[in-house]
Amino acid sequence: MAVTAALVKELRELTGSGMMDCKKALVETDGDIDKAVDWLREKGIMKAQKKSGRIAAEGLVRIAFGEGNKVAAIAEVNSETDFVSKNEEFVEFVEAIAAEALVKGNLDMDVFLEEPFQGSTVKEVLTAKVAKIGENLNIRRYTRVEEDGVVYTGYIHGGGRIGVVIGIKTDATPAEVEACGRDVAMQVASMNPKFVDEDGVDPDYIENEKKILTEQVLNEGKKPEMVEKIVAGKIKKELKEVCLVDQPFVKDSDLSVGQYVEKCAKEIGKDMKVVSMVRFEVGEGIEKKEDDFAAEVAAAVQG
Repeated sequence: MAVTAALVKELRELTGSGMMDCKKALVETDGDIDKAVDWLREKGIMKAQKKSGRIAAEGLVRIAFGEGNKVAAIAEVNSETDFVSKNEEFVEFVEAIAAEALVKGNLDMDVFLEEPFQGSTVKEVLTAKVAKIGENLNIRRYTRVEEDGVVYTGYIHGGGRIGVVIGIKTDATPAEVEACGRDVAMQVASMNPKFVDEDGVDPDYIENEKKILTEQVLNEGKKPEMVEKIVAGKIKKELKEVCLVDQPFVKDSDLSVGQYVEKCAKEIGKDMKVVSMVRFEVGEGIEKKEDDFAAEVAAAVQG
């Protein structure tokens, strides 16, 4: 029997499964709706669909490096509970996603999900993990970084709650920059700077801060002719807080991060300059659901 758009639509409305999953189910069952429903259930796809509405704000970040640390990738995969993030199968899956990102590059997520992966596609393997593990899982984001003359190092904090990749422009080997790069990555994990240095500061950020600070200074009753000078001083101070290389180095507050890197460069006899950073923190920006336990119990009793 031919698989028509109407059949796909009917199965999708009946099961809540994705369009491509419904089409595949109908192809596998020669257009038989009932058998297609069974096929989706057998593959765990319907089970996964039911879980897809649940908020996944826990999870893990993992990092992968290419040959010579000349390329790196970082990925975040979310789960519903912290417990699952300690599941060995889940950990291996996140590591595999980071490694896959290293190979495939910065594709749109929809495209990445359809890429061949472990004998299937990324999306199908993800769906199978959802069905097996029993929680909604979500490949939230990933990025791949590569730049001529840059060596990448990284750091994973809290078992995978935060991941950082640092790019250092240098002729040094990965082994020579590893300790310094790890220290800088730990700084980023801890202090969460917005920019690498002043050259990389977004002009829109500066303008927005100037507007806010100007209003603050005026509200403090300062003379209008003094406002510009005061705001410029405040901006300069703020940039030292939000720019990585200007921050006081956590391990030695007598040095800035930039000075620490210069010190490391002198020790190995090769130039080193931090030129990029990527920081992923699990669940950042995701609105977590606050469960009302009393209401949940009441609903269960009534139900």
